[in-house]
Amino acid sequence: MGFGIGVSNPGMGPRGALDSFSGGEEDRRGAVFNKRVVTRMLAYLRPYWRQMTLAVFTMLAITALTLLTPYLLKLAIDQAITNGNRGELIRLSLYTALAYSALYGATAAQQYLLSCVGQRVLANLRSELFAHLQKLSLGYHDTHIVGVTVSRVMNDVAAINELLSQGVITLIGDVLVLAGIVAIMLSMSPYLALLAFTVLPLMVLATWWFSSRAREAFRRTRTSVAKVVGDLAEDISGVRVIQAFGQENTSQERFNQVNEANRTANIEAMTLSFIFLPAIEFLGVLATVIVLWFGGQAVARQAVSLGTLVAFLSYVTRFFQPVQELSRMVTTLQSAMAGGEQVLRLLDTQPEVQDRADAVELQLEGAPRIDFEGVSFRYRPGLPIVLSGLNLTIQPGQTVALVGSTGAGKSSIANLIARFYEVEQGAVKIDGVDVRSVTQASLRRQIGLVPQDAFLFSGSIADNIRYGRPEATDEDVERAARLANAHEFISARPDGYQTVVQEGAANLSVGQRQLVCIARAILTDPRILILDEATSNVDSLTEALIQDALRALFQGRTSVVIAHRLSTIRNADLICVVEGGQVVEQGQHEELLARGGAYAALYQRQFGAGVNREA
Repeated sequence: MGFGIGVSNPGMGPRGALDSFSGGEEDRRGAVFNKRVVTRMLAYLRPYWRQMTLAVFTMLAITALTLLTPYLLKLAIDQAITNGNRGELIRLSLYTALAYSALYGATAAQQYLLSCVGQRVLANLRSELFAHLQKLSLGYHDTHIVGVTVSRVMNDVAAINELLSQGVITLIGDVLVLAGIVAIMLSMSPYLALLAFTVLPLMVLATWWFSSRAREAFRRTRTSVAKVVGDLAEDISGVRVIQAFGQENTSQERFNQVNEANRTANIEAMTLSFIFLPAIEFLGVLATVIVLWFGGQAVARQAVSLGTLVAFLSYVTRFFQPVQELSRMVTTLQSAMAGGEQVLRLLDTQPEVQDRADAVELQLEGAPRIDFEGVSFRYRPGLPIVLSGLNLTIQPGQTVALVGSTGAGKSSIANLIARFYEVEQGAVKIDGVDVRSVTQASLRRQIGLVPQDAFLFSGSIADNIRYGRPEATDEDVERAARLANAHEFISARPDGYQTVVQEGAANLSVGQRQLVCIARAILTDPRILILDEATSNVDSLTEALIQDALRALFQGRTSVVIAHRLSTIRNADLICVVEGGQVVEQGQHEELLARGGAYAALYQRQFGAGVNREA
């Protein structure tokens, strides 16, 4: 069963989490070419080695045909046109047409293969990231903004995919074309070849200048776009609060700042490209002019043939095309390295809570006993202790209510039962079994959660009820809804149980969402039930429906109820007052009121000084 409990995390505000994750020194380190990133990412191409092999063969064909066509042009001029040999001209023209047709076919086949592989690699990598995110402990998600994580999965993976699917083959093909052109040009005319290569030192210098500056620029673009997505996701999620406090202008100003930083980072990166790529193109044109000037004089002296000069001009043009492609590859490489570093950092993040190698399946026959034995806990190193040496026993089938001020540690107790976090000291045991010695999946199959903020997924109401038991029949779903007092409002809708839940469950009231969550918990038939302030946000009528549904749900289960409304837990078997990470008082409602201690003080504050104790 998938679920989560909202946790107060005082050490890390959302803006601080964003800054710690997407910025900082880590984004500025690394080489232009990171061997670790490339090696790890190339592994995703292995399942598609057949398609990549075909792509390599098409690349070799493209290389050969690219080198062949200028040479056919040379033969046509020197052997056919100059000598007036019409038959030879027709034959060479046919060969040239066939060569260009084959070049088109090979290029189309290569692009098709690379596009198919690229989309599959993209889907696989995103699926792996999604699965990994599902495994990461709540502690990770507490300190990382959703929008930034989405940026990693979408933007950074796309940059990596462009390098893997297109860049690798393009790189090999361009290198082969360059080597072939150099060899052919030197064999045809060393004099003209050396003249054409005089611009290479300038080209190497320009490439070095660009790469040394582009590394930093493209890392900034990855970081800034993550901040934009993160800020956007946060503001959309909190739009009700923004509007309620009239802070639209403040939110707009803050978003404008991160948006402007993203724009500036991208302009800086593009400016480098806009300087570099035209410079490479200018050097290519310069080489062509040099060959044309000195080659034309050589033809006039009959030192070289006209066909050789025409072929040379064509080879020079083709020589600088792969150089320009390789220059663009530097941009792709920079972006992919920056994205790859972030993706690998995410993939290499280990869950704080992991199953032990010898973990066993938790099997519970009935309502279990839950023991906290000297439990101390904090959410992260450096943060204050939340629970300190807590000792608490919850008997089988008992309904225990946890009350106390905000931040006292109530939700932390519930979190540790489900082992969303690891204890720092002590142990949490279920029927005498340490929760760390069993698998997380088997533990959470025994737990049902009704959270304070009822979260419903996209899909129908029926889909949401059967979320913990996808195999449940429609009859099972309806039975659970009836027990949860949800059947009446569901059946009153035109589409009944097939009513589509809108984003944020906007077409359901808060109380209706809670009733659906209770039905979801009933359907899973858990041995342990956790209610995290399940009635704190509903009206009195809905609260009565929920309380009635919960009475049926409590039967035969060990239940932990976190409550602020003390009126809702009067009938609990045991009420525990939690303060400062300790249970300072425990007993039943009337008993605790009679003591006049911490519980009585809470009750008095909630209902007034003159309230009758029998209220």
